[in-house]
Amino acid sequence: MPTVTEEQTVQTLDIRKEELIDAPIEIAFQAMLDELGPEGQMPGGKPFPMKIEPWPGGRWYRDLGNNSGHLWGYVQVIKPPMLLEICGPLMMSYPAVNHVQYRFQAEGGVTRLVFLHRALGSILPEHRDGMPAGWQHWLERIRELAERKHRKETQR
Repeated sequence: MPTVTEEQTVQTLDIRKEELIDAPIEIAFQAMLDELGPEGQMPGGKPFPMKIEPWPGGRWYRDLGNNSGHLWGYVQVIKPPMLLEICGPLMMSYPAVNHVQYRFQAEGGVTRLVFLHRALGSILPEHRDGMPAGWQHWLERIRELAERKHRKETQR
């Protein structure tokens, strides 16, 4: 006979953030791929390298070696240098569905990055409370990486 547990409430999450990046759109888009991949860092500077396969259906995952790791999602839409959408569990190892969108828009000499994260599921309070600051850190890292690369290119 199946075990029945107390009913859990399905929760939603909706985060929207914007970041202005003083770099061309192509550099900003590449910086995002770098931060989602080998250049990833946690707050405090601890390396958090991931792997992203930048094509439709490509995986975004943490490779721990020896066939171990954690799938964060799949590339749902990619239109360089303007759009990346990822859907999947992200850091949630429980019943949840996430959709993350990075939308880039050139505005003169700068790039506007509009970030959206929407989720549905049994979202833990620590994830709900910590995600806005975590995403802000990663968006600032994208800006820093892009602006650093742009400065290097303009100094040549």
